[in-house]
Amino acid sequence: MGCAMSIIDNKKAFFDYFIEERYEAGIALEGWEVKAIRAGRAQLKEAYVIVRNAEVYLFGAHISPLPTASTHIKPDPVRTRKLLLKAEEIKRLIGKVERAGYTLIPLNLHYSKGRVKCEIGLAKGKKQHDKRETEKKRDWEREKSRLMRTNSR
Repeated sequence: MGCAMSIIDNKKAFFDYFIEERYEAGIALEGWEVKAIRAGRAQLKEAYVIVRNAEVYLFGAHISPLPTASTHIKPDPVRTRKLLLKAEEIKRLIGKVERAGYTLIPLNLHYSKGRVKCEIGLAKGKKQHDKRETEKKRDWEREKSRLMRTNSR
């Protein structure tokens, strides 16, 4: 289980941002959340990462509880979840976010040694023009693979 196994990707992140550095963070999760994530019931589309009092939090990630979630807990699907990083990583991230105008974006949830981890990216927002470039590149990649398929027949 040494290699990372992807659970869910935030595809929008690569479309809207240039990802310059990546960090792997643990997530403080409740039992029902771990089960729901294992069942693939997590979404990062609206999620972002915020830094508060030298702590890093995953905000707006949606985890829908399984119908079997126990009755005595009230699962909160969009609860703010603490991300666990090394102190020096947090310092570095805070510096970049506060001084250099970077944004922190959750890129994916994955397993690492059987634990759920969140990969976060240090990101710069793309301008409209850059997004069009990304779109062009993506269309061209799609077209290229289509051409390859037709030619190999």
